[in-house]
Amino acid sequence: MSENSGGPDRAPRRVTVLAGGVGGARLADGVARASPGSELTVVVNVGDDFEWQGLRVSPDLDSVLYTLAGREGVEGWGISGDSTVVLEALAALGGEDWFRIGDRDLATHLRRTALLQAGRPLSEVTAELASALDVGARLLPVTDDPHPTLIATDGGELTFQEYFVRRRQLDEVRAVRFPGAEGARPAPGVLAAIAEADLLLVAPSNPFVSIAPLLAVAGVRGAIEAARAPRLAVSPIVGGAAVKGPAAAMLRSLGHEVSALGVARLLRGLCDVFVLDEVDRELAPAVADLGLEPLVTDTMMIDRPRRAALARALLGRWRP
Repeated sequence: MSENSGGPDRAPRRVTVLAGGVGGARLADGVARASPGSELTVVVNVGDDFEWQGLRVSPDLDSVLYTLAGREGVEGWGISGDSTVVLEALAALGGEDWFRIGDRDLATHLRRTALLQAGRPLSEVTAELASALDVGARLLPVTDDPHPTLIATDGGELTFQEYFVRRRQLDEVRAVRFPGAEGARPAPGVLAAIAEADLLLVAPSNPFVSIAPLLAVAGVRGAIEAARAPRLAVSPIVGGAAVKGPAAAMLRSLGHEVSALGVARLLRGLCDVFVLDEVDRELAPAVADLGLEPLVTDTMMIDRPRRAALARALLGRWRP
């Protein structure tokens, strides 16, 4: 049986995925596998971007890029089977090695930085990298402008990578802010990809540091609210726990219910259908009370067939 079997009789022509992190990368990959005839656009968070050893690193963009290219590491980031010879040599010279960059991954950052320094915008650079890796989907950073995510903790404010990687997400998060949002403009094609989509998918990504940075860019929230396409959001919380990352801890420290329902409340107005994992089936009536249509299915994308199966369930909600 092919990964496409069992899907809708006709696939939507244009599918746009709003993505951040591993959940966004895996859902985009599922759509690409389940509906190869669709035009897939992935609008990706850049709030995690930072400078490492003078190089521009875009972790969420790279997770999507490597996953769609079939190269992602077992944890969902980096490149499968990559070596760390350069990082080890850097550490031996007294350099910091808390951010684990593999050798082939390093080539991506070198090339991105060189193109950016030549005056190319991030959206053009991303398109060139995707083409070089034979990725057929269109990858769009939500903005070409600086748009960092800052995390307020009891010990002070941290950049996202300091909080997420260096300090291993152990700090209590008191607030999240996006100081570049006021000047950040949508990258070319972002608003059109939302407005012209036949199906709009919000990936199972952290609502505070993956989805909120997208919404903070001028015009993006309004475009989603005004979208004519069916809008489906997949919960990143399953059984009261985050599938990956600090989403559950952030929900708790920021005063929200730690459940899929807590996420549904945050995304109300931005989706028509809220997708629950089967273990959260009992939350479906409460989701319906929010004015959202609940869809209960297997959301655990632990391998490529299950990514495609989830995508088929979402694609099945589109009707020509």
